[in-house]
Amino acid sequence: MGETQITIDVWQGADFRVVDGVQTGDPLGFADELVMDDVFALLPKAQPLRLALRSTDTGLQRATGASNAVHLDCCLTLIAPDGQTAEALVLVEESGGEVIAIYLMALGDIVAERRYRLIAMTRQTATRRFADAEAGSFARGTRITMGDGRMHPVEDLQQGDLVLTRDAGKQPLRHIVQTTLRASGNAMPVVITKGALQNDDDLVLRPDHRIFVYQRDDLLGAGRAEVLVKARQLVDGVSILRREGGFIDYFQLIFDDHQIIYAEGIAAESHLVDARTRPALPPDATMAPHRHRPHLDYNVAASLIDRQDAAALLRRASTA
Repeated sequence: MGETQITIDVWQGADFRVVDGVQTGDPLGFADELVMDDVFALLPKAQPLRLALRSTDTGLQRATGASNAVHLDCCLTLIAPDGQTAEALVLVEESGGEVIAIYLMALGDIVAERRYRLIAMTRQTATRRFADAEAGSFARGTRITMGDGRMHPVEDLQQGDLVLTRDAGKQPLRHIVQTTLRASGNAMPVVITKGALQNDDDLVLRPDHRIFVYQRDDLLGAGRAEVLVKARQLVDGVSILRREGGFIDYFQLIFDDHQIIYAEGIAAESHLVDARTRPALPPDATMAPHRHRPHLDYNVAASLIDRQDAAALLRRASTA
């Protein structure tokens, strides 16, 4: 199967400390060290960390440095003073059997200096929640181009429906997975407003969902015409935005192979089944991990896309 590189936003465990309870003053620990009802708070000067990982058939590894193993330890449920709950994953980095670092991956908003009481901890759901968080997903209402050329809302699609793909013509849907998440933190969607990338209407995606762009003129300097770009890399605060608040239904479209399909008239990836996302599939799904496809090599280097005018540049490149 090979490997997939991902980047996640985390907080250093040392910056998320117990401010009231049995372990007052202690930093976040792994599952065996946690005490229910302890109250945590993020230090006021804490800065999020972008953690680059490789996902392989044997697990997660740091993508830089010593390639240390990173394990999903547990999933926490926290409650704020106003009654709002948030989930977060604890990840543990190890080297030679020793713990090097502990990280907190928030699945909702974790606000500095706000108090969060630990009300539940489970190891069993951590892998599934991580898979859900990293899955490429379309929001409810997104129109998908079908094999006959018509566009149907993603929530109306059914297993077996024929969908138009860029490279393989009409392909049947094998599975559709729905996830409902609070639209905050890592789950806060990206809105590609109508026309921003030649899309027919607003396109709402998970932040790491990748868009496929064919550049008629390589304005990015990627060295090739075809590029895959994560939605969050295109946010400019004007035509491509993050939308916060409430809950959002996400739908993952799964084929026999990873495909480029059409959503609101523009090309975007389907759900990629690999060691990282496999646990998000339904229990009765018997699909093997997707084989490598050439378009998976089209990811754009962060150094090329880390600019406020990236969306405008790709819009010009695709119509030049």
